[in-house]
Amino acid sequence: MNAENQQQQQQQQPRKASRSRRRRQAAKAKKRRVDLWRPVPPLPEVEPIAPTQDPTALLRSLGDPPSPMPGAAEIAIAQVIDKAAGLATALAAAGGLLAQPADEDEDADGEG
Repeated sequence: MNAENQQQQQQQQPRKASRSRRRRQAAKAKKRRVDLWRPVPPLPEVEPIAPTQDPTALLRSLGDPPSPMPGAAEIAIAQVIDKAAGLATALAAAGGLLAQPADEDEDADGEG
């Protein structure tokens, strides 16, 4: 009968472990709950977005990409960056957030 008792105890131990694991997971879940409908502070006023004149300047500042064909890789990455900059400018224009050229001229002159 000792063998049967040992088998029963071994079968019950994993069950106890899984129960306590579930309890711990449930306790963690209760702690993590956040009120999704809580009030949030208002967002700051949005500033106009001025498109960059040279979107690939950062890429060039990093040097040649680690590639067997660095020139080809740089061209491909530059094309992606140019496309992304164009899309960002279009989104800013569609949202009415694009800086007007007059705004840029005043800032460059030191006026305003």
